[in-house]
Amino acid sequence: MHAPRGLRVALQTILQLTLVAAAFQHPFLHSDYRNGWDQYDEGLFTPFENLDLLSETQFTVLSHPVFPSHNVRIKKSSFCDDTVQAYTGYIDIQARHIFFYFFESRNDPDTDDVIFWTNGGPGCSSSMGLFMELGPCRISANGTTTIRHPESWNSNSNIFFVDQPIGVGFSYADYGETVSTTEEAAKDMAAFVFIFFEHFTKFKGRPFHMAGESYGGRYVPVFAAEVYDQNTKLVEAGLTPINLTSIMIGNGITDFYHQVSSVFDMQCTSASVPPIMDIATCVQMKQIIPRCQQWLEESCLDLFDNINCRAAMDFCSAQLESPFWLTGMNPYDISKECEGGLGETLCYPVTRSIRSYLDRPEVRTMLGVDPSLTANFSSCSSEVGRAFIEKLDEYRNTQHYVAALLERGVRVLIYVGTYDWICNWVGNERWTLGHGVERTKKFTDWFDSERERFDFCDRRRGRTHGAV
Repeated sequence: MHAPRGLRVALQTILQLTLVAAAFQHPFLHSDYRNGWDQYDEGLFTPFENLDLLSETQFTVLSHPVFPSHNVRIKKSSFCDDTVQAYTGYIDIQARHIFFYFFESRNDPDTDDVIFWTNGGPGCSSSMGLFMELGPCRISANGTTTIRHPESWNSNSNIFFVDQPIGVGFSYADYGETVSTTEEAAKDMAAFVFIFFEHFTKFKGRPFHMAGESYGGRYVPVFAAEVYDQNTKLVEAGLTPINLTSIMIGNGITDFYHQVSSVFDMQCTSASVPPIMDIATCVQMKQIIPRCQQWLEESCLDLFDNINCRAAMDFCSAQLESPFWLTGMNPYDISKECEGGLGETLCYPVTRSIRSYLDRPEVRTMLGVDPSLTANFSSCSSEVGRAFIEKLDEYRNTQHYVAALLERGVRVLIYVGTYDWICNWVGNERWTLGHGVERTKKFTDWFDSERERFDFCDRRRGRTHGAV
């Protein structure tokens, strides 16, 4: 199961960077969209407008006639970052309820961009991203309070952290309903963003970015595609589309085919650290790779066959991935051993502090966590993970969504740390460079904001690829 990696906090700390970019988003034109909803009667809807009017003690329920099955419950929640307004709530889809956090920008919430963030798994809570990586605060070692994080992404953006799908984090279902494919989950996320922007119109037209990590490499392109396609219907109905500007994927699983074979490079070559596997095992793995690739091509790519694709993945995983689990190394940072056990801490003991904090009754009350949730907080849901595995959700061609977004002017950023084994930079480099884009120019001197020179920077038409 893919899961959050705690060492990727800011882009300047990443050792390997792969960047894919396209031109600015094409403007939405009414003539571009033919298959929309019926024209919308704006007299049926009055926006709430003012976030400042939200209560800290009870939810305000937001709805919109375009999505009659969806509501948004939202309240103020003064925690984590006392320099900005923070909000929490639920996206209610009849009997399904998806929890979210929303933090305004520290810089200028009235003009800054908006980011949607999801962690991976499938089945891992975005509280991991919030409290371990890019969020406004950290949790104290004893799990009793928060500590301001100065390098948070909300330094210059308004940002959502969403516990999705159902069954993740503080999300829940009334009668055991589940979501087990990314395409199903995407519809709820697109509806949520629309309802929020319609009620708080100051965010309309702002650049909107969808971001995630690990299994977010599957989630984010599909979610963004749903937002883009939903925009066609909104325009047809006379409504304001979401200004989808970019997607950002960190250490993602977007193309499973290239990722499967790349674990050999991470274990048996110096692609990251010196080889960690014995020579005999590496030779056996090397000989298995062509057979795996052929079987995967025939059963999962050329023609998707559930039974044969599952058999191919089971075989390839047993031959190429299973040896790693015997090493005791951290799959998210192979330069060190796993601390605390993968099942209990995801190899990062700080997750214990996060669980302790989110289990405190006063914290749950402050956040508005539904009282029906009495179990201890879990960083990742094995039930959700199994449901997605059962549907073979990971083995779909998500890179095609990325290509389609690029064709439509949505920019794409793929950033990957060299020490991550499970969603590694080798596999990500292979699929991002595999689009056949003609090289137009090569730059050898390219610097980040700290004036640190990239080892190489290869710029191609609409795409930049670099490494540090």
